[in-house]
Amino acid sequence: MAKSYPLIMGRLKQMVEGCVLVIESHALQRSVLVNGLLNLQVASVVSAGNAMQAVDHIRSQAVIDIIFFDLADGSINNLEFLRVASELGNVRALVIHGELPLALRRSVEKLTTLSSIRLLGVLEKPLQLRALQKILSDFTPLYCSALRGTLTAIELIPRQQVLLGLMAGEFQAWYQPKFNLHDGRLFGAEVLVRWNHPQRGLLLPRDLLAAVVAYDLLDEMFKRLLDQGLELMSRLREQGFDTGLAFNLTASQLVSSDLVEHVIQRLHQYELPGAALMFEITENGLLDLPASAVENLLHLHQAGCGLSVDDFGIGFSSLTQLAHLPFNQLKLDGVFVRDVDDLGNRAVISSSVALARALKMDLVVENIENAYTLNALVDLGCSFGQGFHLAVPMSADDFAVWLQCRASVV
Repeated sequence: MAKSYPLIMGRLKQMVEGCVLVIESHALQRSVLVNGLLNLQVASVVSAGNAMQAVDHIRSQAVIDIIFFDLADGSINNLEFLRVASELGNVRALVIHGELPLALRRSVEKLTTLSSIRLLGVLEKPLQLRALQKILSDFTPLYCSALRGTLTAIELIPRQQVLLGLMAGEFQAWYQPKFNLHDGRLFGAEVLVRWNHPQRGLLLPRDLLAAVVAYDLLDEMFKRLLDQGLELMSRLREQGFDTGLAFNLTASQLVSSDLVEHVIQRLHQYELPGAALMFEITENGLLDLPASAVENLLHLHQAGCGLSVDDFGIGFSSLTQLAHLPFNQLKLDGVFVRDVDDLGNRAVISSSVALARALKMDLVVENIENAYTLNALVDLGCSFGQGFHLAVPMSADDFAVWLQCRASVV
């Protein structure tokens, strides 16, 4: 079969030099697509029968050129693999394998916006090798563009550099304020990471998280950011600013009690109440939460810390989990805010407002980028939010100055 396509064989070896991942629950369909890719001289093809296996592959590969997956396959509709791919920045492109009903067209649009990964197209079933060849050919411009970048997200910074950066204090906590949307009062701040790299400059999460996760240094980075945040909070309280901070945690970090005990120990050290901290856990991370992780969530709650469901609306948490786990905040994913006039988005926002109210939780909306969006969200009943229109992320010193200036104006 491969001999039918002699003109593109050499090119495919060059342009798909990373790994191609096939996610397909149907064994025969999976085998057909894998064999088709191999026949077209794609050197490295791995496959997964479910979303959990897909996540394992994504975490283990330095770079994945293309992921093929079936959007309509109910058995793999957990899009956790897309969230992981987006966070790690090690996936270049996506291809939907299967029919695309009109009802799913909106999901595809949301998918590309959410993941920030290029959608190459739709590969229909049954597989036609010519169509697969066309998809791979379309990958060429994207691949060449990635090669031209000075620092692409797929490059893993060497482990020793990451370790030295952590030890030298180059990983810095930055702070993005959150607000009461009705009166403009400060509602705390989210802690974000920046790496002040001596050669590469200021690196954002998309540039550094892949390496941090790959080298199993997520806990170490979190501890550094926590100490910086607690030190700043203690200093600000001496100046009269009672500002709470929100940190991001993954479900995997909650499996062991070590990190939770570290948090509580540091709170005692800085003489700060647990209520000063909020921990944001992604909604998809709540799927099949191990008993030890649930226990540690309860431990944080008992210490007075707030718990937030991050990226709410795009995951698969159940109402039972929301009702029985000790969360007191929902953080609506920004994908629903970017087009606030979309009827589907407005329905999700309004429903989230009602759900949060019924569960006696705060609803925080992220990615508020302009005044029009802000006013629309307030009209829909949203009370809390963050985004570049309200305030950009700031270094510790800039955040302290910003608070002083804000206080002098008020």
